[in-house]
Amino acid sequence: MEISRSSYYYWLKRLNNPSERTRSLISNILLFKEYHEKYPSHGYRWLNAKIRLDTGLLISDVYAHKCCKIAGIKSQAKHYKYKKPGTPYKVYPNLLLSELHVTGPMQCIVSDMTAFYVKGIYYELTIYMDLWNNEIISHSLSSKRGDRMTYISGLEDLIELKKQYPNFQTILHSDQGSVYTSKAFNELLPAYNIIRSMSRAGTPTDNGAMESINGWMKSELFTDFHIKDNENVKDDIDQYIKFFNEERPAYSLNYLTPKQFREQYSQV
Repeated sequence: MEISRSSYYYWLKRLNNPSERTRSLISNILLFKEYHEKYPSHGYRWLNAKIRLDTGLLISDVYAHKCCKIAGIKSQAKHYKYKKPGTPYKVYPNLLLSELHVTGPMQCIVSDMTAFYVKGIYYELTIYMDLWNNEIISHSLSSKRGDRMTYISGLEDLIELKKQYPNFQTILHSDQGSVYTSKAFNELLPAYNIIRSMSRAGTPTDNGAMESINGWMKSELFTDFHIKDNENVKDDIDQYIKFFNEERPAYSLNYLTPKQFREQYSQV
């Protein structure tokens, strides 16, 4: 092989007795591969945050990228294309475009419905999320297409929570779906100091945080949580919501979970 004897024995020595740095690198690569197999929808930054949350291991994102690159780890999540903004709605203004500054809980709640199939059965999941810390505070699931009660049920749970903050003015933002614009939905809100806000027509980017969460949820539910059984879909969704609020690091929260972010705020 045209290499010197000394070089060969040096290589052999390093192979049989790797340095502490090399052993640490191999150990970290194996750890990232383990977490990637469990959460394949995420990239190196999120995996690093999740490992730090679970194990307390502190490594930089640059080093995490190196480990993932060596192991060939890449996110399996889909990416969505930007859509051209539509025209404003005439009934409710888009308050998110008015440089709204959210500084605490229950100031702005965003809502949307996402649909998916499990074993050929159609499901609709309606979510209400606190924009302050991305915590899902209410959700409702139905296997009936266009079921209005998923929206109403989720709204009723939101109102029950809002009763704990009677003096807070809360903005509820959504798209222009038929249920969100209906009289039955909106006539419940003024009594609880909730004002409405709506995205422009055909402009999901106006509710970007909620649209992003919808995408991540479906990716994680099927890629990471492997939902396959129709009999346990509701329990699986409930478990995922608990994971999302209490165990899932969020980039927008400096890789804290929504629960950790809320607890830190309460301590201050």
